[in-house]
Amino acid sequence: MKKNISLLLTLFLCVATLSAQQVDTITIHSKMGHDLKNVIILPESYTHSDTRYPVVYLLHGCGGNYSAWLSIKPELPQIASLYNFIIVCPDGKVSWYWNSPRNKDMQFEDYISDEVIRYVDSHFRTIPDRKARAISGLSMGGHGAMWNAIRHRDVFGAVGSTSGGLDIRPFPTNWKMKDQLGEFVANKKRWDEHTVINLIPSLNDGDLAIIIDCGVDDFFLEVNRRTHQALLTRNIKHDYIERPGGHNHAYWNNSIDYQLLFFHKYFSHSQENKSKTN
Repeated sequence: MKKNISLLLTLFLCVATLSAQQVDTITIHSKMGHDLKNVIILPESYTHSDTRYPVVYLLHGCGGNYSAWLSIKPELPQIASLYNFIIVCPDGKVSWYWNSPRNKDMQFEDYISDEVIRYVDSHFRTIPDRKARAISGLSMGGHGAMWNAIRHRDVFGAVGSTSGGLDIRPFPTNWKMKDQLGEFVANKKRWDEHTVINLIPSLNDGDLAIIIDCGVDDFFLEVNRRTHQALLTRNIKHDYIERPGGHNHAYWNNSIDYQLLFFHKYFSHSQENKSKTN
């Protein structure tokens, strides 16, 4: 019995060591004037190959931080190794991932779509190409992922949103959005200009690979349905999923599996097309 316990402990320590080698926290000094932490998850093969890897950026929700996704989905290191891509989880504070028109120290669109990308590409063996970058997020992060991907199609090739706040206007007093945009009643034009659903008319089919999902008990369900309909109206291909669940960790732990599979298939397809043309 003691021998079995000793063997199990050894195996546990080996797995823990491997996970520790795959997961790191990096600090990026932003032009906003402060340091921001980011989790980076490397596939197991990274340390013993010279391969370059695609990257998935995962954005947290309101009240979360750079470590939130690992807490929600502890298996992210194993998934990164399975699909052979890098996962980066930036810190977005309560920014909604815009460039705030009110606060110079809350320019998180620039941070996500420029500063973090440049840092990761210069410090890790990435494939520095939009077709090798995907971005997704939950709740506030779902909004942030769609906002950044649509506005920076030269940076990202694929985008996802899980339980995303894809139209902010029905929630004018929630989640500190007015701190970044001003009061809704006095700034309706600004709110119109900073909501994802109003970016859909700028999209053409094929600009981005898109996956959106939301739980049927989620308070963001209706704005997700409206975004889905707006995409259909413009004949923009996308995956849209409704499944049982609410706005909680249990839902996101499940939903992110499908989003990461979607991105893996996108990267694989992009690589196959590239091989055919070379």
